[in-house]
Amino acid sequence: MRFFLLFLLMSQAVLLGCSQDSPSSRQSGEGVILPGAKSSYVEKGDIKALKKRGQLRIVVHQYADNYLPRAGYPLDLEREMAQRFAREQGMEPVLVPVTSYGDLLTALLEGKGDVVAANLTVTESRSERAAFTLSIDQTREVIVGQASGPRVKEVAGLKGHSVGVMRGTSFWELAQERLADQEGVEIVPLESTLTSDDVLDGLVNGQYDFALQDSNVMEIVRTYRDDVQTRFALGERRPLAWAVRPDNPDLLVALNRFLTRERLTRSDVDDHTEDLQGILERKVLRVITRNNAATYYLYRGKLVGFEYELAKRFADSLGVRLQMVVPDSHDEMIPMLREGKGDLVAAFMTRTDDRAEEVAFSRPYHYATETVVGQARETELESAEALAGRTLHLRRSSSYWDTAEALRKKGIDVELEAVPDTMETEQIIDRVADGDFDLTIADSHILRSELTWRDDVTGLLSLGEPISHSWAVRQNNPRLLEAINSFWNKEYRGLHYNIFYKRYFEDHSRIKAHREGRVDLGEGKGLSRWDDLAKAYGEQYDFDWRLILAQMYQESEFDPDAVSWVGAEGLMQVMPRTAKELGLYPMDNPKISVHAGVKYMEWLRYRFPERLPVEQQMWFSLAAYNAGVGHVRDARRLADQKGWDPDQWFNHVERAMLLLSQKKYYQHARFGFVRGQEPVNYVRHIRDRYRAYVRLTEE
Repeated sequence: MRFFLLFLLMSQAVLLGCSQDSPSSRQSGEGVILPGAKSSYVEKGDIKALKKRGQLRIVVHQYADNYLPRAGYPLDLEREMAQRFAREQGMEPVLVPVTSYGDLLTALLEGKGDVVAANLTVTESRSERAAFTLSIDQTREVIVGQASGPRVKEVAGLKGHSVGVMRGTSFWELAQERLADQEGVEIVPLESTLTSDDVLDGLVNGQYDFALQDSNVMEIVRTYRDDVQTRFALGERRPLAWAVRPDNPDLLVALNRFLTRERLTRSDVDDHTEDLQGILERKVLRVITRNNAATYYLYRGKLVGFEYELAKRFADSLGVRLQMVVPDSHDEMIPMLREGKGDLVAAFMTRTDDRAEEVAFSRPYHYATETVVGQARETELESAEALAGRTLHLRRSSSYWDTAEALRKKGIDVELEAVPDTMETEQIIDRVADGDFDLTIADSHILRSELTWRDDVTGLLSLGEPISHSWAVRQNNPRLLEAINSFWNKEYRGLHYNIFYKRYFEDHSRIKAHREGRVDLGEGKGLSRWDDLAKAYGEQYDFDWRLILAQMYQESEFDPDAVSWVGAEGLMQVMPRTAKELGLYPMDNPKISVHAGVKYMEWLRYRFPERLPVEQQMWFSLAAYNAGVGHVRDARRLADQKGWDPDQWFNHVERAMLLLSQKKYYQHARFGFVRGQEPVNYVRHIRDRYRAYVRLTEE
């Protein structure tokens, strides 16, 4: 019953985007933790002590109204992230609901919780009480009015109107500062227990003419309410972050590293289902595939694979950037395509009648024979009838399963055992070799690739004629399908196709080397020979080592002797003058070169406002590493002039950066001309490679 009560209260959501500080509730400290909660003990230790207890108590606001959770709610997103952090650290996440927003820090400081994750605005007074993580988002207070009400654009327009503001919040403080002295503006005090929707309901019901809310909350509100609209910003942008006790530095470091990775790897592309024209306008081709030896994998820091190479050629032919999308399992590929999370599936997919009802298939680009695979000690089977009494271990979503079902319909008494859809065919073959599985089915090209480096399995029987493989698109994307077919008409069995095919399925020495160097299989020695240096300096300067490696590959492709045409040297391509200013020279030693590059990134990071979300600060820093701080600041100013967000790199400041290569724009920029395409490509390539590194190393 106690768990049900906690679950019920946690299911009642509200958007309290403001920062509620109630002096009376802080003094009493009563009612902070729900009665009987399993987390109601006092613990003020750092992360080592928390791990010993086995719990991370996440202080959240107790929602006051019933609602259906919606994608993007700040409070929900933060709660989910905090729970993931706890599990990654080997702790059980426990939500500690607090009745009043003002009691969030009280619960934390009294040792009744360990981290506050509640859309908390970082203020000067709060920073005096608690330690805050890197910014995970930013917000500003905005004036909200009825959709059909007065369209005011500044404080002067509020004359003769009333504004609803919750007492005891940062909203109230701002209202007293900006509105209290304005003639003809009435501040209507509201209870601090109200939810954002309660406040907006009061606005719509005419209890006051305008209301004060947080901008990040209103971004979500507008997705489900059309009766209110943001009119103008009243406050400056301020960071949102998580809070920990000041004497918990190790927990703070762990949280910062986690949040950096989370924010840098989060998807920034919305679902799209448009045809080819939409892809050309977005300039991104999203290809859904799987991580295996036949399609796409990571080899010593480089992204490779037969499908990857051909998808990249197709993207290049369209003049767009390639983005690989890897679902968690095979059975998610078609649903993700249909939902708009990718533009095509490139994964040696066999056309089946069931699949053809859901997606459209391109012309074939590959043919293979489905082959029964068993241990090497077995002799070849004379016919399919010899499978009687044997067990085939297969993914239920695979075409192999359909083939096996067809055998059963012919009266062959073969058993079918479903394996997890997350397993790759090469992993199933491993289990056959070990004797854990009896038999399986694999396409001939996959088996041929496996046999180049192993001798513990063999093909026992070919099942029927060769089958075709095609790329898949949504059925309502005929122009994209036409472009793919044109691509295959040109590329199939052409020069590049044949080179790629030999590389991944026939070149024994290369296949063996790639197998030994694959990070996802845990058989390689890491992403590169420089992993230890990246980890050491990443630890020293609080960077994810995989981000450092992604940047290092972009700079030098891991060549320690690389020298650019402008004289940049070493793995991180630092200019000698910069290295000397950092006190790290000469850079003929890889250790010094990496240290110089990471230390320079650290310097760049603090050239941009600390209120910026951690991922934006990182994108700006990378752009500055490539083009210089001055050009990035010029681009931010130009973005602001264009009405774009100067605090967002992708699709905002990067657009301004591209304009700075045109005379009409660079002649008015402080630092003048810049080859804008270079930093734009630089940041995007590093981001994509970093995300692939994270995914493939964590698998």
